[in-house]
Amino acid sequence: MKQVFEEKRHCCGCGACANICPVKAIDMQGDEEGFLYPKIDEDACVDCGKCVEICPFFAENNYKNTTLPLYYVAKHISEEVLMHSASGGAFTALSDAVLAEKGVVYGADFDEHFKVVHRRAVNSEERDRLRTSKYVQSDITYIYASVEEDLRQNKMVLFTGTPCQNAGLKGYVQSKNLEENLYLCDLLCHSVPSPLIWSEFLKILTKTYGAIAAINFRSKNMPWSRPNCKKAFYLKTVLGSHHADNRFLRLFLEEQTIARPSCEACLFTDEKRTGDITIGDYWGIEKYDAARYDALGVSLILTNTAKGEQLLQGLAGELRYERRDSKEALAEQQRLRTAIKFPPQREQFWLLYQKHGLEYLLEKTESK
Repeated sequence: MKQVFEEKRHCCGCGACANICPVKAIDMQGDEEGFLYPKIDEDACVDCGKCVEICPFFAENNYKNTTLPLYYVAKHISEEVLMHSASGGAFTALSDAVLAEKGVVYGADFDEHFKVVHRRAVNSEERDRLRTSKYVQSDITYIYASVEEDLRQNKMVLFTGTPCQNAGLKGYVQSKNLEENLYLCDLLCHSVPSPLIWSEFLKILTKTYGAIAAINFRSKNMPWSRPNCKKAFYLKTVLGSHHADNRFLRLFLEEQTIARPSCEACLFTDEKRTGDITIGDYWGIEKYDAARYDALGVSLILTNTAKGEQLLQGLAGELRYERRDSKEALAEQQRLRTAIKFPPQREQFWLLYQKHGLEYLLEKTESK
């Protein structure tokens, strides 16, 4: 077999194909935009077709649940948790429930170079590194084997990631008949930005501000709101100084030029989700129930399966939550209705990037 997919817009980079390959003939490699795609070693390939069978783009129903979810508004009871969460602390409550059962949590983390990767957590200290938003496509290629081993040991496992990452892992775990103890949590995902652009931006940040000690894409230094989420990027240097620099967020959320090609062809921008539970921001709650708004964040939770509903019902000690009409979230959360639409200038952005580099493009964005 020469290739798993025909067009790049039909590959989300989940890595399921590389992990299911019985002869390890597939390697995930970055392209000119920094996104991972499967590269097949044709000499090693045995043409079994498992890579295509497991791919979320080809699998029956794309691994989505067939029933519609229940909708909830939720907020953690702890102000400290809210301060260190992207929205209302739903992930902390969910992961606490799993850790309390001696389970394992997987989510996005920064490595020592601020590259975004998925990591395994077995305690609250490790989990806390996973609970803030990271607006970069994380690499989950190497956690499949770890998740499988945890499930074979009958551990309760919570995996949190984008819907397409959930789909890839879901297909892999189902192929092993190990899904009983796996709890899938998908995020209401805008799109996934380029790891290459993020890497280049980090170099510019270091050059501008000095060595970086910490980064927060969704700081609570300003009140939680949809407009403020585009301004909330903060970094801390090793010398202790703090800086806001929203140029990367501007490319991602406003210019919309650095998302993965498959994001425009996303299979998962509707109510039928891949996870047992879905979490995100309850944007617009102040329109429907002003008393529910909190400047420290409010979560939207969708329970998509009986497992997801059961998990939520066990969180009453940590979360204050209430059923809501689905019409509210459907009106406010565009990614429950349709995929991102690339602007005409996306192709031009990448041509200019290859020719002039990121600093040139950031200067152009600043001058607008």
